[in-house]
Amino acid sequence: MTSASCEHPGPCEGERHGHHGDNVTDLPRVHCAALNLFGLLVREVEPDQWGLPTPCRLWNVGDLVNHVAVQEQWLALLLSGAPAAAVGDRLDGDQLGDDPVLSFKRAATEAKEAIQATETLDSTVTLWSGPAPARDLVSQLTMDLVVHSWDLARAIGTDEGLPALLVAFALWEVSDYADRLTGSGLFDPPLPVPEGPGWQTRLLALTGRQAGTPFTGTRTEPVR
Repeated sequence: MTSASCEHPGPCEGERHGHHGDNVTDLPRVHCAALNLFGLLVREVEPDQWGLPTPCRLWNVGDLVNHVAVQEQWLALLLSGAPAAAVGDRLDGDQLGDDPVLSFKRAATEAKEAIQATETLDSTVTLWSGPAPARDLVSQLTMDLVVHSWDLARAIGTDEGLPALLVAFALWEVSDYADRLTGSGLFDPPLPVPEGPGWQTRLLALTGRQAGTPFTGTRTEPVR
């Protein structure tokens, strides 16, 4: 079995802050760094925080972590050659169980190992909608990881700063389709971007988020 750590770990590996200038075209490494960032935040969640609301209006903290874990499980299965139709409803519902931190770690490891085992991301995966480039899927999920890292940090009241490398990548990825994200039902419409904002502020605005603005929500029962 291959190692689940990022190949060629750089300054963003396992850190809450990084440095812009790294090669964002190294998609497996960038995805791995984004997954590690989210994993660090998952480990910061206190037992009484799983029911807290998040900037994702329909999800509490447990729902958000479950969503990301399921996406990474899907990624592992699709990269292994399983078509979406064969996976079916296997990953529906709560995938975190009684130990959400350990369950997320396992899902992250599966995704990392699947990417490392893939000879090239120029291969094709079979989604519900049909064949698609594996590279596009990994890129979109990496963007999602970065944005949801901010969501999770905001919800649990920890440092909301994101590594510049990951912000730059996510901003590059989402810029072409940010105005279409609202149709998924998971994103609010893009917000106006003020003159001269930092990259993180711009990324948040494109995905319907605004740093420093209180979000409304009610504590719900943890999914534990």
